[in-house]
Amino acid sequence: MLEGGGVKNIALLGAVTVLAEAGYTFPRVAGTSGGAIIAAGIAAYQKAGRDLGPLLDVSLRVDNSRFLDWRWPGRMLGPVSGAVDLLRRGGVQSGDYLYEFLRPALEDVGVRTFADLRIDDDPGSSLAEHQRYSLVIHVADLTHKVLVRLPWDYPLYGLDADHQPIADAVRASMSIPFFFRPVHVETDHGAATWVDGGLLANYPITVFDRTDGRPARWPTWGVKVSTSPPHGEDRPVRTALGLGIRCLATMTGDWWRSSLGADTAGRRTIQVDTSGVPATQVAVTMGPGA
Repeated sequence: MLEGGGVKNIALLGAVTVLAEAGYTFPRVAGTSGGAIIAAGIAAYQKAGRDLGPLLDVSLRVDNSRFLDWRWPGRMLGPVSGAVDLLRRGGVQSGDYLYEFLRPALEDVGVRTFADLRIDDDPGSSLAEHQRYSLVIHVADLTHKVLVRLPWDYPLYGLDADHQPIADAVRASMSIPFFFRPVHVETDHGAATWVDGGLLANYPITVFDRTDGRPARWPTWGVKVSTSPPHGEDRPVRTALGLGIRCLATMTGDWWRSSLGADTAGRRTIQVDTSGVPATQVAVTMGPGA
């Protein structure tokens, strides 16, 4: 399981690459938000029998600043266009730059839709037939106020899971509220609005846990890019605007991190320290020596 982390997702891939070099394989991969981007790449490369090393090279070539391509260019007009889009479309940025690097990376290894990642032969699994995929992407559904696990939950919307593009699911999962425009999905009952899965489950490490009481065939590991809760001066939040901002930051942030030591999740979590790097700091750059 790969935690959502926005631009910090390169740290997730670095950790997984080290595990792969040590001989580990990943029969199933799940991710949220930035973690969904990396999870999709890992699942696709493994399906194709490819080494994960080149995937790290692909990620290092991603220009994160492109996520700030304003509709109206310019130092003054750019932010104005962002404010207009926030009011009209629900997000400052389109987020569509994702398609420019993720689609080619997946198609290069023969993967486009979830059908390409279906697991046809999996004896001993506790997962239902509609859950037999090597990738799970987490999305928050604002219309129904529920967590959506793709491709598992596509049938609930009248959609054929096998025909859905993986890049579309990832695009929905990374839609940080107000920063990126939400994704509106046409369903058999109208349309549903999907945003960043981190709003409801930024680190759902239990997604692949067995539900039949039998021992697991292999352990489920997770990689987090959050840090320990900060310690310092406590300051109350007093204004309505401040409460709204803090509620959103809490829901999409690392609220679950303090419970890691209280249950078994902590014993199967690899924590990568990315303190000081906000998830939306798109100015972060990585060079070949990073």
